[in-house]
Amino acid sequence: MSTATYVLLAAGSNGWLKVTAALVGGLIIVGALIWAVQFGMRVRDRESPRPRPDEQPHLPDTGAVHEIREMREPDEMPVTTGRERLTPHEIHHTGSRTGEDQKRKRWLPGSSGSFGSGGLGRR
Repeated sequence: MSTATYVLLAAGSNGWLKVTAALVGGLIIVGALIWAVQFGMRVRDRESPRPRPDEQPHLPDTGAVHEIREMREPDEMPVTTGRERLTPHEIHHTGSRTGEDQKRKRWLPGSSGSFGSGGLGRR
Protein backbone atom coordinates (compact mmCIF):
# COMPACT_ATOMS: atom_id res chain seq x y z
CA MET A 1 0.00 0.00 0.00
CA SER A 2 1.14 3.50 -0.80
CA THR A 3 1.26 6.51 1.50
CA ALA A 4 -1.76 8.09 -0.20
CA THR A 5 -3.84 5.00 0.65
CA TYR A 6 -2.87 5.23 4.31
CA VAL A 7 -3.81 8.91 4.36
CA LEU A 8 -7.22 8.17 2.84
CA LEU A 9 -7.87 5.34 5.31
CA ALA A 10 -6.81 7.49 8.27
CA ALA A 11 -8.98 10.40 7.10
CA GLY A 12 -12.05 8.24 6.63
CA SER A 13 -11.85 6.37 9.94
CA ASN A 14 -11.60 9.39 12.25
CA GLY A 15 -14.73 11.35 11.35
CA TRP A 16 -15.58 12.04 14.99
CA LEU A 17 -12.10 13.53 15.46
CA LYS A 18 -12.74 16.06 12.69
CA VAL A 19 -16.09 17.02 14.18
CA THR A 20 -14.50 17.45 17.61
CA ALA A 21 -11.68 19.58 16.17
CA ALA A 22 -14.20 21.79 14.35
CA LEU A 23 -16.27 22.13 17.53
CA VAL A 24 -13.22 23.08 19.62
CA GLY A 25 -12.11 25.58 16.96
CA GLY A 26 -15.59 27.12 16.91
CA LEU A 27 -15.63 27.39 20.71
CA ILE A 28 -12.24 29.14 20.64
CA ILE A 29 -13.53 31.66 18.09
CA VAL A 30 -16.73 32.28 20.08
CA GLY A 31 -14.69 32.76 23.26
CA ALA A 32 -12.41 35.26 21.49
CA LEU A 33 -15.42 37.24 20.24
CA ILE A 34 -17.02 37.34 23.70
CA TRP A 35 -13.73 38.53 25.21
CA ALA A 36 -13.38 41.23 22.52
CA VAL A 37 -16.89 42.58 23.20
CA GLN A 38 -16.29 42.67 26.97
CA PHE A 39 -12.94 44.37 26.46
CA GLY A 40 -14.55 47.01 24.22
CA MET A 41 -17.27 47.66 26.80
CA ARG A 42 -14.64 48.18 29.54
CA VAL A 43 -12.68 50.59 27.35
CA ARG A 44 -15.84 52.55 26.53
CA ASP A 45 -16.73 52.81 30.21
CA ARG A 46 -13.32 54.40 30.94
CA GLU A 47 -13.73 57.07 28.24
CA SER A 48 -14.94 60.54 29.09
CA PRO A 49 -18.68 60.99 28.64
CA ARG A 50 -20.10 62.52 25.49
CA PRO A 51 -20.93 66.24 25.68
CA ARG A 52 -24.49 67.13 26.61
CA PRO A 53 -26.58 69.19 24.16
CA ASP A 54 -25.91 72.40 26.12
CA GLU A 55 -22.14 71.73 25.88
CA GLN A 56 -22.18 71.39 22.09
CA PRO A 57 -20.58 74.14 19.97
CA HIS A 58 -22.98 76.82 18.80
CA LEU A 59 -22.98 79.60 16.22
CA PRO A 60 -21.52 82.95 17.25
CA ASP A 61 -23.91 85.86 17.89
CA THR A 62 -22.84 87.45 14.60
CA GLY A 63 -24.04 84.43 12.62
CA ALA A 64 -22.32 81.82 10.55
CA VAL A 65 -18.79 82.41 9.35
CA HIS A 66 -18.60 82.57 5.57
CA GLU A 67 -15.73 81.71 3.31
CA ILE A 68 -13.64 84.41 1.72
CA ARG A 69 -12.79 84.12 -1.95
CA GLU A 70 -9.74 85.90 -3.21
CA MET A 71 -7.40 85.53 -6.13
CA ARG A 72 -3.90 84.59 -5.02
CA GLU A 73 -0.58 85.23 -6.75
CA PRO A 74 2.62 83.27 -6.18
CA ASP A 75 5.17 84.91 -3.94
CA GLU A 76 8.49 84.77 -5.75
CA MET A 77 11.56 83.40 -4.03
CA PRO A 78 14.21 85.99 -3.13
CA VAL A 79 17.18 85.96 -5.49
CA THR A 80 20.49 84.93 -4.02
CA THR A 81 23.31 87.18 -5.11
CA GLY A 82 26.58 85.28 -4.97
CA ARG A 83 25.62 83.21 -1.93
CA GLU A 84 25.05 79.46 -1.89
CA ARG A 85 21.60 79.21 -0.34
CA LEU A 86 18.83 80.99 1.52
CA THR A 87 18.37 80.52 5.24
CA PRO A 88 14.87 79.90 6.64
CA HIS A 89 14.45 83.42 8.03
CA GLU A 90 15.02 84.88 4.56
CA ILE A 91 12.05 83.02 3.07
CA HIS A 92 8.50 84.27 3.57
CA HIS A 93 6.08 82.31 5.72
CA THR A 94 3.50 81.82 2.94
CA GLY A 95 3.87 80.78 -0.67
CA SER A 96 1.33 83.23 -2.07
CA ARG A 97 -0.14 86.69 -1.55
CA THR A 98 -3.39 88.44 -2.37
CA GLY A 99 -3.43 89.36 -6.04
CA GLU A 100 -3.94 92.89 -7.33
CA ASP A 101 -6.62 91.79 -9.80
CA GLN A 102 -9.49 90.26 -7.81
CA LYS A 103 -11.69 89.59 -10.85
CA ARG A 104 -12.33 85.90 -11.24
CA LYS A 105 -11.10 84.43 -14.49
CA ARG A 106 -14.02 83.02 -16.49
CA TRP A 107 -14.25 80.43 -19.21
CA LEU A 108 -14.16 81.97 -22.65
CA PRO A 109 -16.47 80.59 -25.34
CA GLY A 110 -14.42 78.99 -28.10
CA SER A 111 -11.56 78.01 -25.85
CA SER A 112 -10.94 74.45 -24.78
CA GLY A 113 -12.28 73.44 -21.40
CA SER A 114 -9.10 71.93 -20.05
CA PHE A 115 -5.78 70.63 -21.21
CA GLY A 116 -6.21 67.64 -23.46
CA SER A 117 -9.98 67.92 -23.78
CA GLY A 118 -9.85 67.77 -27.55
CA GLY A 119 -11.22 71.23 -28.14
CA LEU A 120 -9.96 73.60 -30.83
CA GLY A 121 -8.40 75.95 -28.32
CA ARG A 122 -8.21 79.69 -28.80
CA ARG A 123 -8.44 80.89 -32.39
